[in-house]
Amino acid sequence: MEFQPEGILISLFGQQLQIRYYGLIIVFAMLVAATVAARLAKRAGFDPEHVWGGLTWAIIPGIIFARLWFVLFPSKSVIEAGRDTAWLLQNFFDLQQGAIAIWSGGLSIFGAVLGGLLGVYLYLRRNKLPLGPWLDIAAVALPLAQAIGRWANFVNQELYGTVTTLPWGITIDSAHRVEPYMSTVDYPAATTLFHPLFLYESLWSVLAFVVLLNLFLRYRSRLIAGDLFLLYIVQYSVIRFLLEFLRVDVTLVGGINVSQVVTLIAGVIALLVFIYRHRAGVPTPSQTTEQPSL
Repeated sequence: MEFQPEGILISLFGQQLQIRYYGLIIVFAMLVAATVAARLAKRAGFDPEHVWGGLTWAIIPGIIFARLWFVLFPSKSVIEAGRDTAWLLQNFFDLQQGAIAIWSGGLSIFGAVLGGLLGVYLYLRRNKLPLGPWLDIAAVALPLAQAIGRWANFVNQELYGTVTTLPWGITIDSAHRVEPYMSTVDYPAATTLFHPLFLYESLWSVLAFVVLLNLFLRYRSRLIAGDLFLLYIVQYSVIRFLLEFLRVDVTLVGGINVSQVVTLIAGVIALLVFIYRHRAGVPTPSQTTEQPSL
């Protein structure tokens, strides 16, 4: 057993098993968010044990979809390195860089959310639980998980933006840079600073958590079940769309930023649905009046 830098906490059995800071941070983020969600569920009159049950159903499809999204929409730097979608699929079982090698990096939050939602949906259907109220509980907890989880990107020296002179800029070593910033002659490693996009999203997520938690605790009776989840989609779409303008390692298809298009479409649809539900007076019971299903 030995302690190592480069994002690795411990290597066991001649490095055949590695415990990485990235994984530990992600697991910690999930546990904190699930604990908060369980408390919210209890407050709303639901069995908090369903939070842990839903989480176990969400993890596997969340990982699978997160990797699948990355394989289908690899970033610019991955494609420039010769590993486009076709290569990743042809070398599926390459344990270093193939589609199966999730330990080498390459998990998308879009796929993670979609896969996690699928797992949660199946769990709720299996246990005959109402979808809307539980999605609202998830909507409050998810930004907290993202706020913590984004620091895993800091450990891996990823999710950074263009060069900046702002005092909170961060340094990125040459091994983790992408074009056009790979040259340490033009961009010296010790003095070149980059926008910490992970930090921007983390701080935004903290704010989103506070706002959504306040809405859940104080104004749930005025909302329709599922409203908070729609607002979660809207707020994340806003910050992700804006940060993509600064991000250097983007995902492009035909010159179009996939992440921006996805967030724009998702955000607009969620906002329109939210407005329609309230303007049309959809007779869906609020979370406070709906009878819990246990």
